[in-house]
Order: sequence, then C-alpha cells, then structure tokens
Amino acid sequence: MGKTAFIFPGQGSQYVGMGKDFHDSIPACKAVYETAQKASGLDMKALCFEENEKLSVTEYTQIAMLATEIAILKAVEEKGIRADVTAGLSLGEYGAIYTAGVMELEALFRIIRKRGIYMQEAVPEGGAMTAVLGAKTEVIERICKEVSGQVSIANYNCPGQIVITGESGAVKEAEEKLMQSGAKRCIPLKVSGPFHSPMLREAGVKLRKELDTVTLQEIRTPYLTNVTADYVDDCSKVKELLEKQVSSPVRWQQSVEKMIADGVDTFIEIGPGKTLTGFVRKINKSVTAVNIEKLEDLEKLDALVQK
Repeated sequence: MGKTAFIFPGQGSQYVGMGKDFHDSIPACKAVYETAQKASGLDMKALCFEENEKLSVTEYTQIAMLATEIAILKAVEEKGIRADVTAGLSLGEYGAIYTAGVMELEALFRIIRKRGIYMQEAVPEGGAMTAVLGAKTEVIERICKEVSGQVSIANYNCPGQIVITGESGAVKEAEEKLMQSGAKRCIPLKVSGPFHSPMLREAGVKLRKELDTVTLQEIRTPYLTNVTADYVDDCSKVKELLEKQVSSPVRWQQSVEKMIADGVDTFIEIGPGKTLTGFVRKINKSVTAVNIEKLEDLEKLDALVQK
C-alpha cells in the first residue's frame, strides 16, 4: 500500500467564489473562515465569495487562499482520509504546516496575514517574474549568473517549467538570452513583485519576528519545506525555514520527487485550481494525482479509499 500526500497550492490559483460551496454546506468548513476572520479582522466572506479587487492583492490573497485550503482540508478529513506526508507551494506550505500539527489555526491565520502584508510592503519597484518553458535547469541557472542585475530562480516547478525572478531589466535580459539558448517560451507572470527573490529578504526578517511570538507544536505528520525539498524533522527549525522561504527558491519538483522516492503514490491537491496536480503528472506519470476544489470533487476520494 502506497502513501498519500496532501499538497497545497500557492498564490495565483485564487478566484472569486472559491470555497463557497464548502462554507455553505459543511459546518467545519464554515468555522475555518470564521476563525480566519477573527484572526485577521477581515470580512472573509466578502473577500473570498464576492466580486472585489482585493483578492488579487498579495496581502489579501494569501489569507484568502489559506482559509480556503484549510476549509477544504476539513472536508477531506471528514471523508476519513489522512495524509502520510504533506507539502505546499510557497504560501501553500502553511497548509502543510497545519496538516503536520505544528501551528494552531488562529496563529496560522495571524502569521499568514502578516506574511502577506510584509511581502506586499517589501516589493521593490521594478520587480518581475517570468515562467521559462522548455529550457534545461543548468542553462537557466548559468544565464541567471551571467545577466547584469539581480535575477535568480524562484520556482523549480516541474520538468520544462522554471520561474525566474528579480529586477525587471535583468529578467528581460535573461529572457532574451534564454530564447537565444533554445527555450521554447518565456511567459511574464502577472504578479506584483519579484517573489522568492533575495530582494524580499527584509520581509522574511519581519516575518521571523512575528513567528517568534508563536508557540509551535511537535510535528505529527511529516512535511517537506520548499527551502530544502526535504523533511523538517524538528519543529525548532520551522521558524528559520519560513523566514528563508520568502526569499529562497521553491524546490517543488525536488519535493515531489522526494515524496515519490519515499513511497508516495497518491497526491491530493487541496485548494483552488489544479496547478500542482499538473506539475505532479509532469514529474511522474505513474502516480495518482487528484485535485479537490469543489464540493463534488470529494467523490474522487471514494475511489481512492477503495484503491
């Protein structure tokens, strides 16, 4: 019998109405949004379920996404399914941390609210991110070093897709060099800053001060950190890793490969969209990957229970 991993998506998958069917149908899910509202002082129903411009702004996106992910997690757990291991991409790592039992829910929401604010405040003018398709990892890493200006890798998503981040001019120069070197496409991302870049290190420093006010619990379910693509074996390391995560590359492909090597053969993406499900399938076609973002998606879990 193989292992099951719960995986949580990051920013970019949000949309108006996400999680509403869970909120309206399952009391445990509704309670999650209420806890997020209490911790943040934000009207979570208005933010997540009603047309608004805030949902695409980092300081609001992060808590909206996390609340929806945890709400859906409650519904998955009510089906009797538990994770053997867990991980998340960028802010999704906080979903994994909650699944791992490391942080209480209200503290989790308070921290993610601050993370969103600090990252929004730290965004320098002239930052950019671009998804690079069809280029070898070593070529991208080499070109990032050759470019004049600050540019680095933000995300190792899956084979053939890596995201670069940094100063706009440097990212543009890197795009040109990458296309000349044989990349298939370079797609500028619609983001408000150069996330997972050393340019956001100050946001991580501020976040660490906030994290130091939180008491962490022992890790009950193994989880992997974006920073090293390896398991966190001691809760005393969590705060330092979350500080680094803000300005370090997200090693998602390596994290999935690590989980598969450890016997995971079923991945359940919990939250809006199916981005991570797509990444997992590109990393390894032999494993099962499903996404749970709508109430009817819970039916997919019945087949997994019988598997």
